[in-house]
Amino acid sequence: MKNSLFVILVTCLFLGGCSVNKYVPAGQSLYVGSKVNVQPDTISKPNVSGVADQLEGLVKPPPNATLFGFAWKVWFYYWIGEPKDEGGLRSWFRDKLGEEPRFATERVADINAANMVSFLDNEGYYRSSVQGKIVNSKKQKRRTATMEFDAYVMPRYVINEISYMVPDSSLFNRDLVKAKEKTVFRKGDPIRLDVVTTERTRIDQELKGKGYYFFNPDYLIVKIDSTIGRADSTLGPQQVNVFLEVKKETAQTSLKQYFINNIFVNTGTEENQSADTVVTSRGRLRRGIQVTDPGKLYKRRIFYDAIGFRRGNMYTNTMHEVSLSRLVNLQNFRFVKNRFDLVPRSDSALLDVYYDLAPMKKKSLQTTLSASTKSNNLGGSQLDVTWRNRNTFKGAEMLSVNAYFGFDVQLGGNRAEATSDFRKIGNEYIRYGARADLSFPRFIIPFSRIRPEKSQALPKTILSLNYENRVQRGLYTTTSIRADWSYVWSKKSEVVHTLTPFSINYVQTGGINTENLDKIIFNPSTNPLDIDRIYKIIDAKYFIAGSNYSISYRPTPRPFSKNQFALTGGLDYGGNLLSLFAKRPLPPDDTLPKEFLKVPVFQYVKVDGDIRYYRTLTPSIKWANRLLVGMIKPYGNSRTMPTPQFKQYFGGGSTGIRAFRARSLGPGAVEPDTASFALLGYQQFADIRLEFNTEFRIKFTNIINGAVFMDAGNIWSFGDTARIVSDSRALISKDFMKQVAVGGGIGLRLDFSFLVFRLDVATPFRKPWYTQYKNVENPDGPYLSKSPWVFNEINFRSKAWRRENLILNIAVGLPF
Repeated sequence: MKNSLFVILVTCLFLGGCSVNKYVPAGQSLYVGSKVNVQPDTISKPNVSGVADQLEGLVKPPPNATLFGFAWKVWFYYWIGEPKDEGGLRSWFRDKLGEEPRFATERVADINAANMVSFLDNEGYYRSSVQGKIVNSKKQKRRTATMEFDAYVMPRYVINEISYMVPDSSLFNRDLVKAKEKTVFRKGDPIRLDVVTTERTRIDQELKGKGYYFFNPDYLIVKIDSTIGRADSTLGPQQVNVFLEVKKETAQTSLKQYFINNIFVNTGTEENQSADTVVTSRGRLRRGIQVTDPGKLYKRRIFYDAIGFRRGNMYTNTMHEVSLSRLVNLQNFRFVKNRFDLVPRSDSALLDVYYDLAPMKKKSLQTTLSASTKSNNLGGSQLDVTWRNRNTFKGAEMLSVNAYFGFDVQLGGNRAEATSDFRKIGNEYIRYGARADLSFPRFIIPFSRIRPEKSQALPKTILSLNYENRVQRGLYTTTSIRADWSYVWSKKSEVVHTLTPFSINYVQTGGINTENLDKIIFNPSTNPLDIDRIYKIIDAKYFIAGSNYSISYRPTPRPFSKNQFALTGGLDYGGNLLSLFAKRPLPPDDTLPKEFLKVPVFQYVKVDGDIRYYRTLTPSIKWANRLLVGMIKPYGNSRTMPTPQFKQYFGGGSTGIRAFRARSLGPGAVEPDTASFALLGYQQFADIRLEFNTEFRIKFTNIINGAVFMDAGNIWSFGDTARIVSDSRALISKDFMKQVAVGGGIGLRLDFSFLVFRLDVATPFRKPWYTQYKNVENPDGPYLSKSPWVFNEINFRSKAWRRENLILNIAVGLPF
């Protein structure tokens, strides 16, 4: 059926190929493309690299789509004909398959040439010229034409000196001159219109931060003197002096500082009442704020904390934006409207502030169904149901209760490596649980209050309770109960702090399938280390009570900066306080770790760091980098205890070292165990992580993007082989850099604005287990070694090589 439709379509195109010409008006040609030729000035010979592409991007309208020179979309447009009903099927086909014809005319070419000249002037290529012309197709039967442009580009002018011109030393003029300290103009940079626009906007924002509420960037004018090269022989011929000043016709009210008078808040509960009624129902004035809330739905403290303005304070745009942001982030209002009214009296410098709010529904229910695939051949789905209760205690609190159920199944890969009895054991997972969060838009700390006029955002106190069961089908179930008390705050938008002073976590393994466990343990092909690992997992019980702190720093890049930087760090420690109440087990187990309520207490310290650097190389190419470091060290009571997996690190996966499947890499020089994978899935975890990722992100279209990437790193363990249930190759040593894995590949990203769908294909370049691998003929003998670089093993024609070394990562979102 599909082949028949294709043949019919091709036949229609062939028979009607020439018929499109009869629709083209006499003397007209269909516009099918453009070309820009750039000729640099023959005397000064300026650098014009990239100018042709920039000018090409200015050409409008877009050309008619063609296929081997045939304007097929225009043909469809005419062939389908004028629809009788704009909303009908014929109209839909015409819009989807066809396009309205666009004709190449001298007028359109002249308009585009003028736009190009304006663009060159705006970029500092003064006195350049562009000529446009129509070039008809050599095949007259086609009735098509292109627009061709010849651009003669003069040298680019650069900035020599910047001056802020003021007539006197008034307060406004002093503030204007002071704004020069952070100017975006730089000596030696090209003079560009977008830089001029950015500088005017920057000055406007800085002045508004000093009380000049009615100032506007349009009140600033920038004058350029391009004749200085002729007046001063010591200067280059293509230099300019920049003069910035306030327009003489600017009203004095725009050059005055303003202060806050009264602040009025309407919660929206009586939105339809008359203005007179609203005024009479206003609450009492406190801190210069009057709250109108006839329904008594909100405590007034909410608005005292969220609104940073106070009577008598100078107006600042920063506090203006922060107050709006705080009210919106309370997640209690559908919209927040704000206005400033000048107090009506002569020579007034006072502003009344109004906030009009519209409450959201108090309760809501949300259901989310998601699906995922992973590079370790696991795929699954999860259903989440979330109930929210806003303004729980009339203080803008948020109560959220979430229940979820999900599963992961083995889709393929090395499942067949196992015997039929073991194919499903440990390779499928079910997870279900519930989580409750109660957040307060303030610190819940005795004798502590925030100062709204000093903080960037309202702090949050979050109480969380989480219960989860993770079932590894056919083996066991891990149950986790966790309670947290956390604080989140930020004095500046660039820095976010999170402190969890109290965190209690209880983890226990149960629901053990003894029949399948016996099959694995008594199978002669099972690795003894896997048997030890299984026993440690099923016997695992942990009581973890600790605290953690994290900080996120994301500085705002300067205008026109090509660089971006982000830093995240964290410290997590626990077990110290709880170990004071723990007791040693009775003999003969008195050498084991202390227990609290007959559960071992885990004592540890954990440090993490994440550094990211991005650089824009061209408008379509971005270089992204990430460095991850992490370490968890059991000590004291837990020196001999294995670290819980949920506190450890793993290597590989779609957001890590993409040339290796998730949890298959490491620790150290330990090779991936295919037999163990068939039984339990990849389960390689360790105490130390070091990872570096770099990739070039290339934008092809607004939707289609590509990437070329390389990843490097590994994981290692502390302690001894008895604690980690592995051999010595997994332990950190002074030669750990020799055990770094390296991989790379290419990626395709589809950017739909609301999500990014990502496909990354990677292959290993360096396999760390080649530095220490077992001799098959003598497994108990010394380790052998060979070059870990595996470029010589690459063989795309080999099916076995592709199955083992070509890793497809399917994910949503960028890796970092």
